[in-house]
Amino acid sequence: MNILVAGAGIVGISTAIWLQRAGHSVTVVDRAGPASGTSHGNAGVLAAGAVVPVTTPGLARKAPAMLMDRDAPLFLRWSYLPRLLPFLRRYLAYGTDAHVDHYGKSMSALLHDTVEQHQALAADTPAARFITTDDYCFGYATRADFDADSYGWGKRDAQGVQYEVVSGAQYAAYDPIFGDAFKTVVRCKNHGRISDPGAYVKALAEHFVSEGGTLQITSINDIEMEEGAVSALITDDGPLTADRIVFAMGPWSREIAHKLGVKVPFESERGYHIELTNPSTMPRAPMMVASGKFVLTPMEGRLRAAGVIEFGGLDAPASRAPLDMLRRQVKKLLPDLQYDDVVEWMGHRPAPADSLPLIGANDASGRSYSAFGHQHVGLTGGPKTGRMIAELINGRAPNMDMRAFDPSKYRS
Repeated sequence: MNILVAGAGIVGISTAIWLQRAGHSVTVVDRAGPASGTSHGNAGVLAAGAVVPVTTPGLARKAPAMLMDRDAPLFLRWSYLPRLLPFLRRYLAYGTDAHVDHYGKSMSALLHDTVEQHQALAADTPAARFITTDDYCFGYATRADFDADSYGWGKRDAQGVQYEVVSGAQYAAYDPIFGDAFKTVVRCKNHGRISDPGAYVKALAEHFVSEGGTLQITSINDIEMEEGAVSALITDDGPLTADRIVFAMGPWSREIAHKLGVKVPFESERGYHIELTNPSTMPRAPMMVASGKFVLTPMEGRLRAAGVIEFGGLDAPASRAPLDMLRRQVKKLLPDLQYDDVVEWMGHRPAPADSLPLIGANDASGRSYSAFGHQHVGLTGGPKTGRMIAELINGRAPNMDMRAFDPSKYRS
């Protein structure tokens, strides 16, 4: 078949490669090119144990105080609040124990083998060199802070996430960079890291093109419908038609999804990072700094501090407060670190109200498919998502329960 994939992030490129390997003729359409958004700016962690959503019980009660605390990881552009409120009510309503369990079971099935999925996707390509099999660590300033996180660790236990709890001194013997900053460190096993997410996705895209795939750089402005199903992408280059169309446009997916009848409650969640270039020393593994809910990840020639949640829409410029918070936190944690420069970045994560991505056919016609909404785990879940979309298009049922991700649950 001739297939269009809208979006050249990790999800779109993964989908394109698996479809290409199945023998289809594939064109990836993107307004700016591979890894130009969140697939470049994420924390680079293959977070197999990311089975606990942001919306846990008690979040609605804690959120106001967090918004007033300049060192908390939650931010809001207050001018955006009126537009945000309908989504926010639905988003916070998912902060129940039952939904956390539903999310955990569903996402564990999607994410548990992320390292193997990336290795299979990148096998025999130049992108393979970016994949490492590091532990993903969580650092707590006090044992009490770790104990206060027991709800989340209990939910990870329920999904079989393997981890080791060590003292700060034990961890410092392995990696002395943090000194005595942490009293307790959790080392999550069977995780991994991408040493340069942007370069990794670009290398995968170059491989896709070298194997005969087409990458078309143009803006997608609308879709054309015929008998209730999408028939074309309306782009700056004119209408593009295909036998199947896959929508993997990340945070820019909502408007098209709604036109397709997939009325997903959806927002852009703005994330930030700072990168310290040529640092004088580097951590040995990615470290989630629990106090600030950001991740310090060693990259190629850079140390990246990434994380933070800000609601402020797709159009507003970056805010200073999240970037300044990251700078303060890194300075406090690594006061003696030397580096050449600081690079700042802001991007958008696609956030459905229930935090579950949409993966599957948009309607009974099977003409179009959704592959977006991964929130914080797009890099982690991208290769498997692409593989499952390819299986569905090839007429095979993926070997897992897809009901939690089915776009049809949002059809009006």
